[in-house]
Amino acid sequence: MVTLDPSAGEDLGSAAAKAAGAGGDANTRAQILRLIVTDGPIAAVAIASKLSLAAAGIRRHLGELEGDGLIEAHVGPSPRGGQRGRGRPARYFVATTAAHRALQQETPSLAVEAIEFLGQAAGREAIGGFAGQRAQRLEERYAEVVDRAGNDLGARIEALAGAMNGDGYAATVRPGPRGLTLQLCQGHCPVHQVAQAFPEFCEAETRAISRLLGVHVQRLATLAGGEHVCTTCVPVAFDVLPAPAPAPAPNASSGRGD
Repeated sequence: MVTLDPSAGEDLGSAAAKAAGAGGDANTRAQILRLIVTDGPIAAVAIASKLSLAAAGIRRHLGELEGDGLIEAHVGPSPRGGQRGRGRPARYFVATTAAHRALQQETPSLAVEAIEFLGQAAGREAIGGFAGQRAQRLEERYAEVVDRAGNDLGARIEALAGAMNGDGYAATVRPGPRGLTLQLCQGHCPVHQVAQAFPEFCEAETRAISRLLGVHVQRLATLAGGEHVCTTCVPVAFDVLPAPAPAPAPNASSGRGD
């Protein structure tokens, strides 16, 4: 999940336009696909609101994207909580693996072959070393932006998400349960197929995120693992327990031995 060559990649929006197809409506479908990649799972009414478009038109585009295999719908209650009125259960859309492949920013098959060769020539440890090196470069690239955000952890996470978006990660920050955590969500993985073949890249990226934020983080889900988004849980609040009272000093003058 580390960008191998971010400067060589194309803009996520233009890639989405290619994935969505040509024609007069291609730009609208590209916007919808990008929004689903970034904010999914998301309902049609929310897409219409964010793009200021009619719900009927949005549903038509969603049908086409779904027919092309670029999105899929999950039916049920809102995955982000909240109340919904009576009626048919809402459909919440996420991008499919096919969409993420269409949005790739480099040639993943060649990258996978090259890393496989590295492992065969130098051992699996070399793949971990390469993944760690790439993660370190990612960390160095984002460190200044994150540090400028100051000591507030929420601000640092937002700054990191913004920096990652420059490399095509479609990153957002979402609240976790009970306000104790924030979730750094990456709707797109620029090296999806590489991460699928070599989990070392996900693991190294997670460690880099932890160092950038200065706290221990936990990966809850990954695109490489088949989920619709990479989710990293970042603790932002802790229950502070009172320090235990010091044990009483032994009374040397008592002469008692208990």
